[in-house]
Amino acid sequence: MEQYEPGLSPAQVAAMRRSLRGGRAALTRRSLLRASAGGALAVGGLGALSGCGIPAAGRTEGGTSAEDHSATEKTVNFSNWTEYIDVDDSGKSHPTLTQFQRRTGIAVKYTEDINDNNEFFGKIKPQLAAGQSTGRDLIVLTDWLAARLIRLGWVQKLDASNLPHAYANLSAQFRNPDWDPGRAYSYVWQGISTVIAFNRKALDGVEVKSVSDLLDKPELKGRVGFLSEMRDSIGMTLLDMGKDPAKFTDDDYDAAVARIQKAVDKGQIRRFTGNDYTSDLTKGDIAACVAWGGDIVQLQADSPDVDYIIPDSGYMTSTDNLLIPNKARHKANAERLIDFYYEPEPAAELAAYVNYVSPVDGVRPYLTKIDKGAADNPLILPDKAMAAKSHAFRALSAKEETAYEEKFAKLTGA
Repeated sequence: MEQYEPGLSPAQVAAMRRSLRGGRAALTRRSLLRASAGGALAVGGLGALSGCGIPAAGRTEGGTSAEDHSATEKTVNFSNWTEYIDVDDSGKSHPTLTQFQRRTGIAVKYTEDINDNNEFFGKIKPQLAAGQSTGRDLIVLTDWLAARLIRLGWVQKLDASNLPHAYANLSAQFRNPDWDPGRAYSYVWQGISTVIAFNRKALDGVEVKSVSDLLDKPELKGRVGFLSEMRDSIGMTLLDMGKDPAKFTDDDYDAAVARIQKAVDKGQIRRFTGNDYTSDLTKGDIAACVAWGGDIVQLQADSPDVDYIIPDSGYMTSTDNLLIPNKARHKANAERLIDFYYEPEPAAELAAYVNYVSPVDGVRPYLTKIDKGAADNPLILPDKAMAAKSHAFRALSAKEETAYEEKFAKLTGA
């Protein structure tokens, strides 16, 4: 197990190393991921599907398999986001992948070639649409895009017999998304919590407990931030209005947009951001905002005035997910790698580095040995009470995705 510098937690060490290499990993990755999540509006989005004759809706049961060469080719090709995995002191090796290779004899070709959901979708779409291999055995996509690939029939159904740890240890919070009930096609890489963050010094005694406080309190005028990710900002607003983001109607959506629009019109909201809110929050230019939990974990290491609350109405949860695309050459090897990350010890090493929500039950004692502060942080390991307050945004049809993103883009001025 990796040794950490005296006096620093693993999270602080990880942040320091990432900073030395040009920026905090999770912050950079999350801004790229979220800033372009308007899937229907971007290049490579739903609109582009009609050009290649691929239906934008109507789930196809099961993907297309290829001959599996796992038994004779001890390798797996794994595509992930930039710096979304543990890294050693050199910045060149991933300890958990090394452990996997030593144990199984399976070499992992690990590529950080996912910079944006839509961009990556555009990259792999021609091969998948043509029934060809992408050259990848395992990919990591955010839930809304994972849902789209499952709907299109472009990923393979997983073999549960190769996933004993994943089946046993996946947290109940993540077991049954409406876009993949029972996790037949996907498993969670990491979870993302959307909360309300604030700068205690900038609030100067003003109490913030809800989205309504963000939208209505005159003391916060011009010092409030909302996210440019539709599912997070609208989802948190729906919850504040007493609506379920898993069951809302068109009228509910329009009411949430109108609620935020009212705050925009009166100058309450400073701006809509990707994760570049972090700088404004630490400086106090933003006093309170809708924020991502992984960012807050990292900010708190350096900024003691930054804190967060979970509203009584609840909070939004989303996921980045492991999937095996059609025609993957090493499906069984990919499944063994998925299952490896559902063993509590490697899951703990991953969580200590990336600081997002671990989806693995039983990880706490192992994470405690690495970093007790991380193990005690509900933004990394939600307790049962916090997990019970989490809500997911329901899957959207192609028509809804286009309409809702257009309305949100108009609201944000995108």
